[in-house]
Amino acid sequence: MNHINVNDINIVVVKVGTTLVSSSKEFLDKEKMKPIVGDIADLVENGVKVILVSSGAIGAGMAVLGLKTRPKLLPQKQAAAAIGQSKLMHFYKDLFNEHELRVAQILLTKDDLDDRTRYLNARNTISTLLQYKNIVPIINENDTVAVNEIKFGDNDTLAAVVAAKMQADLLIILSNIDGFFDCDPRKSAVPKLIEEVTNISDDLKKMCGAPSGETSVGGMASKLEAARIATLSGIAMILANGERLHALREIFSGAGKRTYFHPRREAITGRKRWIAFGSAPHGRITIDQGAKHALIENGKSLLPSGVVAVTGKFEPGDTVSIVDEQNTEIARGLVNYSTSEVMKIRGAHTKKIAELLGYKDYDEVVHRNNLVLL
Repeated sequence: MNHINVNDINIVVVKVGTTLVSSSKEFLDKEKMKPIVGDIADLVENGVKVILVSSGAIGAGMAVLGLKTRPKLLPQKQAAAAIGQSKLMHFYKDLFNEHELRVAQILLTKDDLDDRTRYLNARNTISTLLQYKNIVPIINENDTVAVNEIKFGDNDTLAAVVAAKMQADLLIILSNIDGFFDCDPRKSAVPKLIEEVTNISDDLKKMCGAPSGETSVGGMASKLEAARIATLSGIAMILANGERLHALREIFSGAGKRTYFHPRREAITGRKRWIAFGSAPHGRITIDQGAKHALIENGKSLLPSGVVAVTGKFEPGDTVSIVDEQNTEIARGLVNYSTSEVMKIRGAHTKKIAELLGYKDYDEVVHRNNLVLL
């Protein structure tokens, strides 16, 4: 089991799921969260900068509105979030006050981090807050304004992206499960905990179960996606059970059950991290097996001859998702041509670009310097 030395950690992002802030007695249960908040306070006292990503706003709003199941219509979700977010922050304010710590609210959408100016503003705000020794930034998705096009969709992904953007040393996702299992522990009598993960393979993805709970989203698939984002960015991730007493204390002492996701040794650079996780893809380019091999095995650029299909609407310089013929995303990159231009030159040799378009600005659809393998 990997031991985490608190002295090696400068910034840690801790994500708390909906099930950890609530109980059968009341939705925002202070007694349930006190040990986690106490552990965070201990980390801050030891000089660790902690960013807390917390779910729970929609659930808290549901409690006020008397709703038993998560709303399906977007306006209802937004109304519940608007009501619940203030309750959630007041909840944390009271808990952290007991440790003479103050809280700062930051609400984000994916669009905020896609736009470089807004992203830099958010990063500068969080960095400034972390300079103060008695403030814990608390981040949540801004569900009151978010629509599907600008949503992260779950706070696991949000936490991973924040960890990548803030160049954190560690991401900890606390849920109501001991870690990542080889099968759904709710459906199997003999699930096996996978204590360490060095490679997020397709076989690992197949082990994910569906989300559970009437107030939560995500599930194990979203946690695996968070691990992918974090580890590609050179950040270790731990998935552990936040319902265990002093779960964070256990993690840093090396005790308790959890899954440790090893960071990639050669982390992607800040610029390529932006391409991979900082900007939402505007379209999708499907490539053939030969092009896939050239990208993955030989580190080549994407040429028009390897393009099979194009979807979406993008312009030169936009981020695109590159998938194989089984629809598996293998890379993201900044495209050199628009949707209509790529459609005209797909499958063609580079020498044919000028003939097909009437001009040729680039040989490549996506240059390898602007491409990130996922």
